[in-house]
Amino acid sequence: MRRLWAMVLLLVHGLAWAAPGDVRRFPAQGPMHAQLRVQGSTDLEVFGAVIQDYQRLHPGTEVIYEDVIAWDIYDHYLHPGAGAPTADMLISASMDLQTKLVNDGHALAHRSAQTEVLPAWAQWRHEVFGISYEPVAIVYNTRKLDAARVPRTRRQLLALLRAPDAPLRGKVGTYDVERSGVGYLFATQDGQVGSIAGALLAALGANQVKLEERTGTLLDRVSRGELLLAYNVLGSYAQARIDAGAPLGIVQPQDYTLVALRTAVIPKTAPHAPEARRFLDYLLSPRGQQVLSREARLMPILPSAGGRGGSAQPPFRPIPLGPGLLVYLDKLKRRQFLEAWRASTQPPR
Repeated sequence: MRRLWAMVLLLVHGLAWAAPGDVRRFPAQGPMHAQLRVQGSTDLEVFGAVIQDYQRLHPGTEVIYEDVIAWDIYDHYLHPGAGAPTADMLISASMDLQTKLVNDGHALAHRSAQTEVLPAWAQWRHEVFGISYEPVAIVYNTRKLDAARVPRTRRQLLALLRAPDAPLRGKVGTYDVERSGVGYLFATQDGQVGSIAGALLAALGANQVKLEERTGTLLDRVSRGELLLAYNVLGSYAQARIDAGAPLGIVQPQDYTLVALRTAVIPKTAPHAPEARRFLDYLLSPRGQQVLSREARLMPILPSAGGRGGSAQPPFRPIPLGPGLLVYLDKLKRRQFLEAWRASTQPPR
């Protein structure tokens, strides 16, 4: 029954919210007295249930959600087009871009009973807040990739990429880090903590890795069997597909599993800042955290809300909020990293 309900939800959401970049209006459920505009890189099929639950508590609030990739959230804030509406809240797993907005003075501080109980690692300067955490995973097609060959570590993935029969040639995908904010974050973190990051990138390039800017597109291609495996993707999205019956498996690498935070920022230009504060407090409340876990399949920050992981967890390596995330946003370092990444993943044929 749970799987059937998950399938129905994904189908309905897929019909209502067709494409990235869509703007979805959630009308007030009674006389309207407040409005909230959110820009988020979280897919609407994931986040819609959260907004609807918030409106059960606040039926007079109209919510407008704009599904935008992380780089565009950052860029649109700094360079708004003429007449472009201004967001009240920015939600993204691109912790580095959110941190840079805060560091550069673009965020409002917020303190409340809900923010005060957050772990220290889940907020910075009371201006950027983690609302969920995101293990970064390997996702594979359970019908197309033999279980005995599924890599459990990065070294095993490297060995599979180098296998003589080349099972992943043209069949492996990851984020296009030039367009994907989370992809860039994960790739730079791998480069700092992973001893074989360079070799792995070269092997991906040698196997004609397919690059996408959206998690959903990667998962679609793996589900259809166009790709056998996708590397460094958000595991919560894959879990939602699995709950709906997709032929996917998730590996949280046993050497280390990066853990990102999905973060919320209230920009200084927010036209409805009080409503944004109220929505943030909802997201961090026990009820909001439970909805994030139960309905959106996201891992809540508060342990009391209950995550989806079992008792046996891989070696999680959380990505900490703070100024350390700004290193690879330096223009020179970013250009150098992208040049090296491009040379590895897109070698001359």
